[in-house]
Amino acid sequence: MSLAFDPAELDSEDIGEKQTTLEMDHGAAVEHVREVAEETGFGIPVEFSPSELLNEKVDADRDPYYVLGACNPNMADRALDETLKQGALFPCNFVVWQEEPGVQRVYHVSMKLARLAGIAPDNDAWDGIVEDTGELVEEFFERV
Repeated sequence: MSLAFDPAELDSEDIGEKQTTLEMDHGAAVEHVREVAEETGFGIPVEFSPSELLNEKVDADRDPYYVLGACNPNMADRALDETLKQGALFPCNFVVWQEEPGVQRVYHVSMKLARLAGIAPDNDAWDGIVEDTGELVEEFFERV
């Protein structure tokens, strides 16, 4: 399969990549990310630990890794008005992984991915959704 673009040429701005580190225990970081997400307008309808699942199922010996599936209902509703395919990328995830004991990475990519994947339309309405969601994510990262 050939891609329409070279992923190596994308930078973090192209995909709305945001990340930071937190100097705290993994469990405390997950709880902190959950609280800040909710304070900035994101609900967390789904959350799970791939590391726990993989460690249990295939004896993977993975370091702590947690996914908080975040959703802002107004943004989700607007996105589905533009394309029902967007649901394939719901919820928007905040990921927390342990880089080393006491240091956790918090990572997120924006709804810009939907346009790169050909799911979202190239129109002003989608630009507004990406911009408005981006403002919420900016506030999240300022607070986290």
